[in-house]
Amino acid sequence: MMEMPHFLGTLMGKKPDALQVAALCLRRPDAETTKDVEVLLVSSLDTGRWIVPKGWPMRGKTLAEAALREAWEEAGVKGTVKHEPVGNYVYTKVRKTGLDQRCQVLCFIVDVEELEDKYPEAGRRKRKWVTPKAAAKRVQEKDLKLLLRTLS
Repeated sequence: MMEMPHFLGTLMGKKPDALQVAALCLRRPDAETTKDVEVLLVSSLDTGRWIVPKGWPMRGKTLAEAALREAWEEAGVKGTVKHEPVGNYVYTKVRKTGLDQRCQVLCFIVDVEELEDKYPEAGRRKRKWVTPKAAAKRVQEKDLKLLLRTLS
């Protein structure tokens, strides 16, 4: 069975996308190296697949601040967040109830200044620094792949 286009579903009373925020955590090379920019990926808690730190908006925080907080909680990142999103992607989250929820994820650049070893989800997730091109190959979401490729 063919799925209804999203905009038609919205017009017909279908529930709108939930909003999430993500941190595109970048490590930039210094002038003395020939390294490219690197992106920090983390493993998801349920399947172990590679993702970027993401989560729900937070009361009392801007969307950019919430993305930075997710980067801390999921990856131990300390850094500076850019306050304008650089892009977005859509994915389907499977809730604990078993129901699917379509999520629109706004992505914010985080320039990583420090990576802590002790953080809320340490031991539950893996972290990996990769080039944007390698990150695009590891994540599943089509629009996130495209966004990551623009970071090179």
